[in-house]
Amino acid sequence: MARHGIQGWPRKKRGRWGRVSHRPPGIQNHLDRKFFALEPDTKWVTDITEIPTQEGKLFLRVVLDLFSNLIVGWSMHHRQDRQMVIRAVQMAVWQRRGEAPIILHSDRGSQFTSGDYQRYLGSNSLVSSMSAVGHCGDNAACEGFFGVLKRERIHHRRYRTHDEARADVFDYIERFHNPRMRRRVAAQDRKLTAVL
Repeated sequence: MARHGIQGWPRKKRGRWGRVSHRPPGIQNHLDRKFFALEPDTKWVTDITEIPTQEGKLFLRVVLDLFSNLIVGWSMHHRQDRQMVIRAVQMAVWQRRGEAPIILHSDRGSQFTSGDYQRYLGSNSLVSSMSAVGHCGDNAACEGFFGVLKRERIHHRRYRTHDEARADVFDYIERFHNPRMRRRVAAQDRKLTAVL
């Protein structure tokens, strides 16, 4: 990079926000930092990030499939409440193939430990998995997506309104990130077929 005069985009430091709750009884870290899946719709990870706008913060919640790195569900709102997190999971559930249980891993944010959220997971064959407190590496796959989204798009924009930010994030997820991941999975399938 130095020889060609190329520089990376440095990451911005961010402070912690949100309340961290206790893990509900019976919920464990089923993922245990195994950030891979052999089939789609077996392991999902989820998290929330904030996007600055001139109208105030916009919160983005995504659900990422560890098999393909596709964003299978997402939602945005100016408040990070339980309904926002449930809407992202609803989108993922509507697109899933089959009814087999899926591990859905998150941190211990209060939205993820709420009774409404946990009941929704239970009624849709989703196995709740949660990180330990203060272990950001336990959700590295989701944090990694947010890091790339911010370096490639958000840090290069100044959003006037929430709607402007929503439109740009939608464009990034649905017209750039997901098509790129689908091409990658298709290429891997072709290589596997050629070997067999």
